[in-house]
Amino acid sequence: MIKLPSVELLESRHAFPCHFTFKVIGSAEDNFTARVVACVREELRMETDPPFTLRNTEHGRHVAVTLEPMCESSQQVLAIYSRLSGMDGLVMLL
Repeated sequence: MIKLPSVELLESRHAFPCHFTFKVIGSAEDNFTARVVACVREELRMETDPPFTLRNTEHGRHVAVTLEPMCESSQQVLAIYSRLSGMDGLVMLL
């Protein structure tokens, strides 16, 4: 189970609205990257994909997806974390 940050912690460290960085590490299989990007896009009701970068592990078994969408509130951040934490293939969520 992933421990989510509190609203108070998020609001003490970020001036919303702001770009918020999510780092999601998971299996490089089963369209993991596309599912992560779609999850964030859907939660924020974006018309286009949020900015993101990829980094594969040396042997290609895992991929790190870094996303930096504009989040309007700490509640949006928590909603995204909550959706991402239930994804198949997830190894780590930062």
